[in-house]
Amino acid sequence: QVQLVESGGGLVQAGGSLRLSCAASGNIYRINVLGWYRQAPGKQREMVAVITSTESTNYADSVKGRFTISRDDTYITGYLQMNSLKPEDTAVYYCSMAVDRYGNDPPATYWGQGTQVTVSS
Repeated sequence: QVQLVESGGGLVQAGGSLRLSCAASGNIYRINVLGWYRQAPGKQREMVAVITSTESTNYADSVKGRFTISRDDTYITGYLQMNSLKPEDTAVYYCSMAVDRYGNDPPATYWGQGTQVTVSS
């Protein structure tokens, strides 16, 4: 009943920028936590950035100062602004939302299917 769809990935040269979006639909009352994760070939999935309902943020050391996470609670959408991209940022980026739901449905966490980001040197 809940679906997350990432968009905004693509091919960009080193030093360039991309803005990823995560659009949610379904039985969602509000976002508790929004997270962006990435997985590069041959590596495990890692946390990139997280923002809570109080707008507290956490970033991986490798992206601090370059990436900015944000959320739009009206449209239940998450964003990841990525600046000064490096080839090391190449990965599939995934959106995750921990949400409160309407009615008696308990809180739950959902994942998108990912969007590819490729940074060329």
